Amino acid sequence: MSAIRYLIDPALADVGFPVQRLLPAAVTPAVGPFVFLDHMGPAHFAAATTASDVRPHPHIGLATVTYLFSGAMMHRDSLGSVQRIEPGAVNLMAAGRGIVHSERVPEDIRAAGLAVEGMQMWLALPKSLEDMAPEFLHYPEQELPQRDAGGVWLHLLMGEAFGMSSPVRCYSGTLFAAASLAAGVMWSFGVVAAERAVYLVSGALTLDGRRIEAGQLAVLEPGVEAMLRADEETRLMLLGGDALDGPRYLHWNFVSSRRGAIVAARDDWEQGRFPPVPGETEFIPLPPSSRWR
Repeated sequence: MSAIRYLIDPALADVGFPVQRLLPAAVTPAVGPFVFLDHMGPAHFAAATTASDVRPHPHIGLATVTYLFSGAMMHRDSLGSVQRIEPGAVNLMAAGRGIVHSERVPEDIRAAGLAVEGMQMWLALPKSLEDMAPEFLHYPEQELPQRDAGGVWLHLLMGEAFGMSSPVRCYSGTLFAAASLAAGVMWSFGVVAAERAVYLVSGALTLDGRRIEAGQLAVLEPGVEAMLRADEETRLMLLGGDALDGPRYLHWNFVSSRRGAIVAARDDWEQGRFPPVPGETEFIPLPPSSRWR
């Protein structure tokens, strides 16, 4: 039996800079709590401008996770959080009943012409926490456990796996890790979560005898060990966790188990009832395509 359940090709999008979108996909809306998965960049940003900055916008019912490979981003939110995120760190923002945030490229990154590249994800909060008070947490790279042995480097970002435990808060059973395999290395990805997937960031990989291309997401069969072979130096993201406690609606920047909650959030944003981000004067209007009931 092959360990691969689905092999998902990215949908290419431009949100002011290039992104490859893996979730949600036609074959599956989620892997564990991960309901949205973007590989952003690598992108360069014009100096002395704010071009392609992500202006303030709202969220409900989810937690956003940002992990960078290169460059930097500046996070601001309606709680008053101001946090620069750099490669190897984890930004975790739980929207709960409602939060607004912006993501801007720092001036020094623009001036130096450095590429910004990384992963941005949404995790659906369990139903019991969908209306929690919003919170923001930041974890520097050095606080997150790493292991490097036998040509396999693992950086555990969320959850407990591979003999390590991450301090990053999890709202439900969650697995999230960065990994690198040296050329020629074989490594077994065991059953460390109920649902699992492997995203190939770069390099060349064979998974249970099947070639995986950079940019593809391999969703694995539950309970089946997967054998990975790096055909060259390879960078991966490993993700998954417990299955969702029921279906979710995803609409614009909102996630909820209740359609009515999304309708209410949309109306609240249009009417200016979300809290503002201190120091920000811009915002992203509700797109016309998001006006549904």
